[in-house]
Amino acid sequence: MKERFKTLDIFRGIFSSFVIFFHMTAFSATPIINNSFFYNAYLFVDFFFVLSGFVIAYTYQSIDSWPAFSKFYKKRFFRLYPLHVIVLLLFLAINLVKHHASGYVHVNQLGYGTDNWRSFLTNLFLLNSVKMPAIHDVSWNIASWSISAEMIAYLVFGLVVTFINTKKLQAFKLYIYLIIAVSAFLVMAVLTHSFNINNTFDYGFLRGVMGFFSGVLCFNLYRFIKGKYTAFKPLAFNILEPACLVVIAVLICFGEVLKSFNFIFDTFFFITILVFAFEKGGVSAMLNKSVLLHNMGKYSYSIYMIHTLLLSLFNVVFIRLLKLPASAYWYLFIINYLIIYVVSAWTYKHIEMRFSLKPNPNKKSAWWIW
Repeated sequence: MKERFKTLDIFRGIFSSFVIFFHMTAFSATPIINNSFFYNAYLFVDFFFVLSGFVIAYTYQSIDSWPAFSKFYKKRFFRLYPLHVIVLLLFLAINLVKHHASGYVHVNQLGYGTDNWRSFLTNLFLLNSVKMPAIHDVSWNIASWSISAEMIAYLVFGLVVTFINTKKLQAFKLYIYLIIAVSAFLVMAVLTHSFNINNTFDYGFLRGVMGFFSGVLCFNLYRFIKGKYTAFKPLAFNILEPACLVVIAVLICFGEVLKSFNFIFDTFFFITILVFAFEKGGVSAMLNKSVLLHNMGKYSYSIYMIHTLLLSLFNVVFIRLLKLPASAYWYLFIINYLIIYVVSAWTYKHIEMRFSLKPNPNKKSAWWIW
């Protein structure tokens, strides 16, 4: 039977929203947003990697030929790339307007960061999570480095699964997945001389591969447990589900203290995804009653990809032009988020779904994931 993992999809929407609030902290001054939890909410990006590995493994672990691999990667490319490149071109257009306007009015942050032709090309070809010469920071749509890491993880996964299935190595696949996840972490540690995995424009692809294959292992453990134990007592999940959320919240709040070895977040995201995949507890039941939360999950990729652009425009209008104080974000964050949500609903329908390859109704489908 098809499984939708609705609660996990809801978490994708909730946690992508937390990343938005993290970026809001740069220009807000209110304890609602400016607190230890949201200062460290960037760590939820690793949740996306682990969850993507989980659901991709559920749908595509049976790739058994090179044409099937090609079809898989083409489908994933058209699921992610159209929105990415459209937002990238919008950032380019805004930069060109800023440069033109600078001859007539004062423009703040003209040529800011590393938004240049080199970084544009790395973004265009989704190589902006790979260390490149003369690139020293995230650029353009700063959130898109993780999409680059995701596409590279898809490539590695597709190649590995195809190799395993064509060479009849299914008995060893878990060892192979584990070796890849551990190797990505160790290579990253050697290259950065640190156990801090908060890499983006440089070695973010290794961070993505590590998280993704952790998710692949998580799915295989889920399938093993579900196949071996057909009945579960809801009481256990009524305890485990809120416990997982409390632990995650506490760890995020102490993210600054834990940054020297923040690879542990992948471990706890692994456990949380495993627990909520069963959807047996009261938290899952409560979350699944909300239409809004389901829509947030559905629009999560759009929410994530367009939020930096809309945050910048919102900040220009309300902070610079209307001269509202940074403390006004105690209520402005709601207005800002609603704008992002409404625009995301539009981009989901008219960009994501328009360009994505339609799934075969006779096969398990992952149309709902990034």
